[in-house]
Amino acid sequence: MPATHRTLTGRDRAELRRRADPQQAAELDEHAAAIAVRLGWTDRLLREACIGLRIMIGLRDHRDNPVRASDVTLLSAIKLPADAVIRVLADAGMLADDRVPALDAWATEQIGRLPAAMAAELTLWFEVMKNGSSTPPRRRPRSENTIQLHLRWALPTVLRWAATGHDTLREITRDDVVRALPPAGNPRSQIRQGLKSIFRLLKAQKMVFTDPTTRISTGRHETRQPLPVDLTVLRQALDSSNPAHAAIAALVAFHGLRTGQVQMLRLTAVRDRVLHVDDRVIPLAEPVHQALAAWLDYRRSRWPRTNNAYLFVTTRTASSDAPASRRWIWQATGPPAVRHQHPPGPHRRRGTSHQRRRPTVGRPLRSEHCCRQPLRRHR
Repeated sequence: MPATHRTLTGRDRAELRRRADPQQAAELDEHAAAIAVRLGWTDRLLREACIGLRIMIGLRDHRDNPVRASDVTLLSAIKLPADAVIRVLADAGMLADDRVPALDAWATEQIGRLPAAMAAELTLWFEVMKNGSSTPPRRRPRSENTIQLHLRWALPTVLRWAATGHDTLREITRDDVVRALPPAGNPRSQIRQGLKSIFRLLKAQKMVFTDPTTRISTGRHETRQPLPVDLTVLRQALDSSNPAHAAIAALVAFHGLRTGQVQMLRLTAVRDRVLHVDDRVIPLAEPVHQALAAWLDYRRSRWPRTNNAYLFVTTRTASSDAPASRRWIWQATGPPAVRHQHPPGPHRRRGTSHQRRRPTVGRPLRSEHCCRQPLRRHR
């Protein structure tokens, strides 16, 4: 039976629950109960997950068929916990995950704007970057962030080439690349890096004859380009009525934590008024200690039964063992509040040992009630 919104509501929904195999439903209930204990699900979440499980196994034409994840996602439309149902089905070995990854969907949409030949070339680049290559020339898979950055940097230039009549990247010359590059700054090195990634891989795969990005000087990419700070926005984030937002803003503003570091903080990272990050021990500034205490009080009252070990949880992750998304942490304070940096100086341009030792997104905020705390290494 095909899964549609109409199928999952009204009479069809009740019929699906009756069609569910009783033995499989009982086995899935046991899996759900075990996961609920492990992750601290509420009684309501467990009950609704079991309803969703019965609906999903009732959709199948045969009891041995797996349940498609794309069908399970439709449960959200009738306010049933799709993520919890997917977790149980995966744990029971009954899930066929046919969902298209977000990166694939985004890349397909972007590449689809190009002429057929260019689209085929960039599709090959994307597949090799994502999955690697086990045959010569061998290549390891790259991270999703690297793939997305390189495509974002290169795509506007490639689209302009397509608009001026180029149908394939084989037609691109060194002069075309030089004319496409801005005169200076990070955009120049970023665009060249994106184009270099594409042309180097395509040349290795014998899809283009030459790499037109070679021997073009763009300078060193400055990964810590200074950005202006809106202090009003920063103060609003620190004084936010949302405890999570205030705590994240305080960690970033006072101690310079990166988004990834905030995301992966465990509950055990904060103890005895000290923050343990990687191999560093950071004494907490008083405003940070107060913000974290307020967040932990809210966390305990909002999700008293959660067993999620991460410091920051959301409504979605409280019933799982996964961390909050980077996007959620980024949006908790907003870009202007978390990217306060000092004016550039010679030590930053040369890349001194101090710069290499603290590769943070934000710099610690200096104010009348907070100074930068010395870092102690574990003994």
